[in-house]
Amino acid sequence: MSVMTPYRSGLSAGRDGFAQLLHAEWTKFHTVRGWIIGLVIGLVAMAGLGLFTAGSASSSCQASGGPVRSGAACGLGFALGPAGQPVSDSFYFVRQPLTENGTITVRLTSMTGLLPPSTPPANQSSNGPLDTRPGVEPWAKAGIIIKSSLTDGSPYAAMMVAADHGVRMQWNYTGDTPGLPGAVGPENPRWLRLTRSGDVITGYDSADGTHWTEVGAVTLSGLPRVVQAGLFAASPVDLQSQYCSGDCNGPGGPTQATGVFDHVSAPSRVWTGGYVGAAYASGVGSYHPAGGGLSVTGSGDIAPIPVGHGGQADSAITVSEYLLGTFAGLIALGVVAALFITAEYRRSLIRVTFAASPRRGRVLAAKAVVVATVSFVVGAVAAAFAVLVGTAITHARGYYAAPVSTATEVKVIIGTGLFAAVAAAGALAVGAITRRGAAAVTIVIVALAVPVFLAISRAVPGGAGDWLLRVTPAAGISLQQAYPQYQQVASTVYSPLNGYYPLSWWAGLLVLCGWTAVALGVAAYLLRRRDA
Repeated sequence: MSVMTPYRSGLSAGRDGFAQLLHAEWTKFHTVRGWIIGLVIGLVAMAGLGLFTAGSASSSCQASGGPVRSGAACGLGFALGPAGQPVSDSFYFVRQPLTENGTITVRLTSMTGLLPPSTPPANQSSNGPLDTRPGVEPWAKAGIIIKSSLTDGSPYAAMMVAADHGVRMQWNYTGDTPGLPGAVGPENPRWLRLTRSGDVITGYDSADGTHWTEVGAVTLSGLPRVVQAGLFAASPVDLQSQYCSGDCNGPGGPTQATGVFDHVSAPSRVWTGGYVGAAYASGVGSYHPAGGGLSVTGSGDIAPIPVGHGGQADSAITVSEYLLGTFAGLIALGVVAALFITAEYRRSLIRVTFAASPRRGRVLAAKAVVVATVSFVVGAVAAAFAVLVGTAITHARGYYAAPVSTATEVKVIIGTGLFAAVAAAGALAVGAITRRGAAAVTIVIVALAVPVFLAISRAVPGGAGDWLLRVTPAAGISLQQAYPQYQQVASTVYSPLNGYYPLSWWAGLLVLCGWTAVALGVAAYLLRRRDA
């Protein structure tokens, strides 16, 4: 009986690794003209709508011959800080010159204030004196400050007590470090000290004037030999009161604060009092001797101004406006990602795919990598084009663009690419679960676009809108937040309408990745359990 020798092909065995599977899926993807067209539509939608915004947006602050560098020069009521950001720099300042080395020390024994009425009196004239009620605005401030000059927006460092936030060291408008907690009062005074050594300003606080703690040290580069140093008081608008009569700043009403200081130690006994900044508060500023010390009353604020519609820096054009096309582009990318797998079900080609690579979970992973990669490239390129060219257009038109650092621009561009990549992978997973292109696209739109629309349009109460942007895949929009929410500034501008989101960028990315991981896990399970 003869023995049959099995046939052996002379060809070497082909490799069936994940890299080969990726190559096969990429080949499949880029050879379908409709999917490439979908990517182009997504890119054009993202970048084009942003450039349309840049070309059509207007600002009440415009200069001929170049971009606006000073908001105050346009009468907008704000200055530009050392980093070019909009700032409020208005306070009552009792000052004296300070040379390259020196120290100022005070004890703050009390802080009182006045707030506008909660509702307008029936007989209140719009031009008459403003009624008030006792109270201190939570971020009212009184303390000591060293300021480069009396020019709005010039560098400074200050030690202060904020009414509801204890001792703070603040500098150059955005810097903020807490010191001793608690409200100030006769039984709970606060000692404050600032020391200058060249360009370095060091702040200290103490509860008893004997035991001092360093709160912080900052370098204010380029300080002149002689600066202005002294006592100050400021109190921002009251956001709780929607009543504003006369010359008010913001959606609430003007307030004032009075700080009583003693144990004042400074290089000179000669003081000069007056307002720095906006004139709207000049009617309530003063200082006078009080019990061997000084009582200082003032209004206004020393702080950054959040940019956005409805705020004091309303005329600033923001990075968020250049990215308005994101969701139009995401819809196009979501359609392409979903069709990348549902088209194979519709044409029964999925059987061929699984026959060539029986490990179905690996097929899904390869498809996800392909759509995520191309979506990242499209999203990042579109965002870069919209932000960079949009900013150039804004400057060319002479409008004021709210500044962001290069690092922030890069973060927003990469963040948009990540948002697009993870969302596309999620759309692919939904397509694998539903096997229907229309159903998958509908789910993706509802999950990504609808929560953002509801939050921005305020079609739902603010709390509900924020909740949607915390728990739905739309949380990924926080990857595009370009401007910080300052804890030392209370503002009605902080809303999704202006590009301020309830989660940090990394938390939003985690929520989006969590949803996508769940969808991919369910899709992989169903692929293994269901017949192709």
